[in-house]
Amino acid sequence: MVLIAKKKVFEVDIPVMDQQIQVLAVNQDALIGRIIKLDLTRVLKGKNLDASIIIKKENDKLIGEFVSIKLLPYFIRKMIRKSTSYVEDSFSAKTKDGEIVIKPYMLTRKRVHRSVRRALRDEARKVITGFVSNRDNREIFFSILTGSMQKEIASGLRKIYPLALCEIRMAKLKI
Repeated sequence: MVLIAKKKVFEVDIPVMDQQIQVLAVNQDALIGRIIKLDLTRVLKGKNLDASIIIKKENDKLIGEFVSIKLLPYFIRKMIRKSTSYVEDSFSAKTKDGEIVIKPYMLTRKRVHRSVRRALRDEARKVITGFVSNRDNREIFFSILTGSMQKEIASGLRKIYPLALCEIRMAKLKI
């Protein structure tokens, strides 16, 4: 005879978003270390974003910490127009808590020369590493979700060339 344990609903707090999600499991210990994928499209008003959250236990409460955020490709495709240039980059940066891999994505208003794209890429890397270096992982993911990091990057790059779109395509913790 095989016994099957009945699953229960557990509340998991996500402090970055000030929300709770419900997860099914046999007990709380089975949830610790589990990675959950969330679609944040409705929360962010149409910005198609997927997030991976790892569940940890603090003070007998389940808390979800962000592991990665990824902008979906069809959102980027929707934003691209004819006669524009795009700039992509991928690098890792030190934070207070550890290291994070960041992939920024920028669209210019018109088609620009390769040297301008190179200057945008280099300046974006400087701005992002400066922004990330004195913050912890929670603050970084919160600033990406609210768009404050993207605004700071765009304002720093306005001197080189004005951007039509500045997004963080992916941010992932190095574990």
